[in-house]
Amino acid sequence: MTLFERYLTLWVALCIVAGVALGHVFPDFARALGSMEIAHVNLPVAALIWLMIIPMLVKIDFAALSGVAEHWRGIGVTLFMNWAVKPFTMALLGWLFIGWLFRPLLPAHQVDSYIAGLILLGAAPCTAMVFVWSNLTRGEPHFTLSQVALNDTIMVFAFAPIVALLLGLSAIIVPWDTLVLSVVLYIVVPVIIAQVLRRAVLRRGEAAFAAFLARLQPVSVIALLATLVLLFAFQGEQILAQPFIIVLLAVPILLQTYLIFGLGYFLNRVTGEVHCIAAPSALIGASNFFELAVAAAISLFGFGSGAALATVVGVLIEVPVMLSLVAFVNRTAHWFPQRQMST
Repeated sequence: MTLFERYLTLWVALCIVAGVALGHVFPDFARALGSMEIAHVNLPVAALIWLMIIPMLVKIDFAALSGVAEHWRGIGVTLFMNWAVKPFTMALLGWLFIGWLFRPLLPAHQVDSYIAGLILLGAAPCTAMVFVWSNLTRGEPHFTLSQVALNDTIMVFAFAPIVALLLGLSAIIVPWDTLVLSVVLYIVVPVIIAQVLRRAVLRRGEAAFAAFLARLQPVSVIALLATLVLLFAFQGEQILAQPFIIVLLAVPILLQTYLIFGLGYFLNRVTGEVHCIAAPSALIGASNFFELAVAAAISLFGFGSGAALATVVGVLIEVPVMLSLVAFVNRTAHWFPQRQMST
């Protein structure tokens, strides 16, 4: 484990403080970076995500992808959690906490919009960041890539109907440009770059390839921390202006994340999956595709809406919460059968 990984919790805390401070002290600079978007996809964040996931994708040998089918239980658990459970539990928790328990503490005209934002967040399973979580838990990279690709395919067809059902709307405007661009930026292009690098380095031999992977490893963690600084810088003013509302909105999101992870991890355990599959399976189930959720909220309800703020809260807590789950997964590896991870 590298120095960065060993003290990752400390670095995360420092990056959160640095991000909020940056957004508060240099708001114009933060807004300028935040405005560098195409179809609601922030380009600086996209570049950092490339730096996060390309070192992990370099490890993937596409010739070994056929072996993923043997882990049908892990695939089934993730699909079940993402599409049959997660959107509905998020709606339930939103209605319970925001629509009932916290209603007297929130602006009355925004309550329904907050709930809508939570529903959008729960209906969008994560695409890019799961490669980071899988890598930090020594998850099977072929399984992770296959599961993400399958989720992306299902999302094209299932996102709008599920959101429409839960919001009670007859038609949902899906930001297709955001969805398509995100898949291309976060999956297609990084996979192509990574495989070109893999083949080029492997021509120099296995020893050179192993040394190349060792040099790349710190890049992923540094890019993760830089992403965290940017995300908190973009929302630094909102955090300082509406801290209490953000805390209230964070409660159902936190409960949802830990609930979905716990159920997914448990189901992988009782079905007998190995740890390098159970870890990414549960983490993929628990994390969110916040770019799509934010874009959909803005498209449906407007930039200054409660829905947009609720999805942004999901962005703010995603990394710290998922890192806490990564730490838990690594401490509980002995609960599961072990198998050598593919390289």
